[in-house]
Amino acid sequence: MKKIITIITLASCLYVQTSHATAGDSIFNTSLIHTIKFYFSQAKWYDSLIAYKPLDKKMKGNVMVDGVMYNNVGVQFKGNSSFNNPSKKKSWKVDFNEYDTLQECNKEKTINLNNGFKDPTMMREKVALDFCIRNGIAAPRCTYTNVYVNDTLWGFYTIVEQIDKTFLKHWYPDNNGNLFKGDPSGSLQWYGSAVSSYNTKYELKTNKTQNNWSDLIHLIDKLNNTPSAALHDSLDAVMQTNSFIKSWAANILFANLDSYQGSGHNYYVFHDSTDNKFNWITWDVNEAFGNFSQGMTVSQMETLSILYIPNPATNRPLENKMLADATYKSAYIQEVCNLVATEFDSTLINPKIDSLANRIRSSVYADPNKFYTNAQFEANIKSTVTSGFTIPGLKSFLANRRASVVTQLVSNGCFMGTQELQDQSSTFQVGPNPNNGQFTISSDHFPAELEVYNSIGQLTHRQTLNKKQETIDLCRAKGIYFYRILSKMTPIGSGKIIVE
Repeated sequence: MKKIITIITLASCLYVQTSHATAGDSIFNTSLIHTIKFYFSQAKWYDSLIAYKPLDKKMKGNVMVDGVMYNNVGVQFKGNSSFNNPSKKKSWKVDFNEYDTLQECNKEKTINLNNGFKDPTMMREKVALDFCIRNGIAAPRCTYTNVYVNDTLWGFYTIVEQIDKTFLKHWYPDNNGNLFKGDPSGSLQWYGSAVSSYNTKYELKTNKTQNNWSDLIHLIDKLNNTPSAALHDSLDAVMQTNSFIKSWAANILFANLDSYQGSGHNYYVFHDSTDNKFNWITWDVNEAFGNFSQGMTVSQMETLSILYIPNPATNRPLENKMLADATYKSAYIQEVCNLVATEFDSTLINPKIDSLANRIRSSVYADPNKFYTNAQFEANIKSTVTSGFTIPGLKSFLANRRASVVTQLVSNGCFMGTQELQDQSSTFQVGPNPNNGQFTISSDHFPAELEVYNSIGQLTHRQTLNKKQETIDLCRAKGIYFYRILSKMTPIGSGKIIVE
């Protein structure tokens, strides 16, 4: 049977765990470009940070964030390829509680400052992470800052949320379980039951004193050693597989191959003790928009198969085995289909890109240690730029990638043609619009779920539509709101509501 998916518009930005949102809000939930100033007493502070990097050692310094001083903070350079480039503009990790265990910045213990060394636009990371969060994919928040050292402008950076117990508390009911990072080579292949076979391939980030790896090894055992006929039930018993499927779908759409989908790392898994299952967490998306090519051309990245697994496929057992299971494969295709129908669209993402460009342009231009020229910043927003690397343009990649994926989805049972759109959208009427906060929705589709978001993407109203015509009372202040209607979790309608 054909799956008919409506192409809808939803200009919103939802951070799904808003009920818990406290830590980091003043950092991440604002359009402000922050100001972070490092103060070092060491005359050769840069040389010391370079020397400390391979030792994973932090140097003590004072850090001012938006005018608030934090003394005795742990500071170090971070990254792999972003560190090894010849520029002196390195990425930073800032640990506010390294030398003072009670010290935090807006309840965040650690933040990451990324240098954008392969991104003339400085927007790949922000756009991709916002996309994930809007769609309920566990991922860190991202924003921007100008960085100064001893009151001298050093550069323009993204700030990325740390995946730690603070992050876990934000997303999950429990933050006490084991958190593993899939680095440096977390392919999830089976190497036997000995901890020594895994502790050089993964990093345990919490509960280090207990140092118990049995849950991760159990997960990998179930994945690799369960007969295919029993895989679905066995894997679902130890993992929230939908969390991986959603992350997988988003990574494939953005052709973000510096991930489990390509290089086999750059992710976290968290063992939630409330349901005794692992959850997948997206990490390190700075190579989004096809920027980690693995030897492929821009065109090949734009047309990358949604079923792509690097050769040999057995080196990525989670994807390989899921695609061999009809139920998992169907769920994955449906997730790609939903994201393309609702979010992965130039009409939605291009305005976000333009808004961000306007917000950061003056800071990008003023960066004294930037990797690219102002002209390359402007050009790469629209088209491919070659400067040491061949870097796909944000808008050109998005348009070509979406066109390719829509075509691929047709052969996998997901149809998004114009006729289907007209047939579906004609079944909804919303009025009056503008209104005073009260309006009616008439539809032949019920029961269905209505979700309403404010202009900054917060979910403000949810209601079940149980009959042909329902009256909605937002009880909200004047402004612009966005709605979407879902039937059996599939988006089937959306639009804008103006409350006067």
